Amino acid sequence: MEGGVRLRAGASKGDVREKVWDYLEASGLADFPRPVHRRIPNFKGSRQACCSIKELDVFNRAHEVKVDPDKPLEGVRLAALQARKTLLVPTPRLRTGLFNKIVPPSGATKEILRICATSQGIKEYSVPVGLDGKARVDLVVVGSVAVSEKGWRIGKGEGYADMEYAMMVSMGAVQEDTPVVTIVHDCQASENIRSRVTKELLDDHDLTVDYILTPTRTIKTNCKRPKPQGIIWHKASFIYEMLGKIPILKNLRYRERQTGKDVTLQDEHSDLANANTPAALNEKAMAENTRPQAATGSAQIGQHYVESDSLSPRLEGSGMITTVYVGNISPSIRVSELKCALREFHATPLRLNWQGAQHRAFLDYKDKATAESAVSSLKGLSLGGNTLRVELAKNQRNKGRVEINSQK
Repeated sequence: MEGGVRLRAGASKGDVREKVWDYLEASGLADFPRPVHRRIPNFKGSRQACCSIKELDVFNRAHEVKVDPDKPLEGVRLAALQARKTLLVPTPRLRTGLFNKIVPPSGATKEILRICATSQGIKEYSVPVGLDGKARVDLVVVGSVAVSEKGWRIGKGEGYADMEYAMMVSMGAVQEDTPVVTIVHDCQASENIRSRVTKELLDDHDLTVDYILTPTRTIKTNCKRPKPQGIIWHKASFIYEMLGKIPILKNLRYRERQTGKDVTLQDEHSDLANANTPAALNEKAMAENTRPQAATGSAQIGQHYVESDSLSPRLEGSGMITTVYVGNISPSIRVSELKCALREFHATPLRLNWQGAQHRAFLDYKDKATAESAVSSLKGLSLGGNTLRVELAKNQRNKGRVEINSQK
């Protein structure tokens, strides 16, 4: 098996991935789900490799373990549950948050624990853990497509494992010395891989590993390369695209901006030169609609505040407006802070109905698609220590609300 994956000199990350995937399939080593292309590949012998983690001191000492949801890591998830450790699994593609904490039912049998370790069990026996979850991860386990004995790792190319780790750093869930383990087949860490996966292929945001477990070997890499110290907003160009896919990433960026950190994206530097284009000016004008208006343009009675923009009268009665409910608002939060967050997350409503005394607000959008997009963007947003509850309002149009139009 050693040296089975043949790579040319100067191979790129993409070349390495394709060769590994092809070899696993052609050699009969690939296991369900197949084909293994575009995945963290499952392989015959993955359960045996996973069992080796029980022999690692870093596993036995760990209380809280984060394990990726990939199929070849199922055995590690089971081992963590059997050892009664706290098991955190990232949500698929981070669409609905950061982690799921697996909570087996009381008195769970071995069979139930096996189910809990599967993708189906993660859905059925878990509770979400967001940025305010106070996670303290003692061990990180990730999948790989290829890895060298020096700890250089290549994933499937989408960047989620690297992003998850960087987000854990930002939320204080991991420390500089938190060990990282990967599970692979021997061919994924073969001599040819070792000679081609070099530090020159790594980017600043790439995660390295401290231990490699295969069906036949346990390798301690002694990797000296520092792991990512949070999200490198200005260097990683792929973050621009990920912001549109990962709501919790927007939340984290907002938090770091509030602390004064520079979170300007690589792609945004060029955008600054286009700040006066018609499209940019129109977006700026829309953002202005959520800023506090003069006394003639808004009303605030106690903690009840309603603000509309000039589009609302024309849409009144059209049946198109869809309302979003925002609940669990901290008593310490002011309407201006919510409006600032709405601008940051590109979720500016046509009308905002603030009901601070009831710890809630209602946001009106021009149609259901825009409202659903806002819900997705704001999902997981935390203000004042509270994670907001954001969803389409049950009663889409609250007929009893007072509506006061802003005047220019």
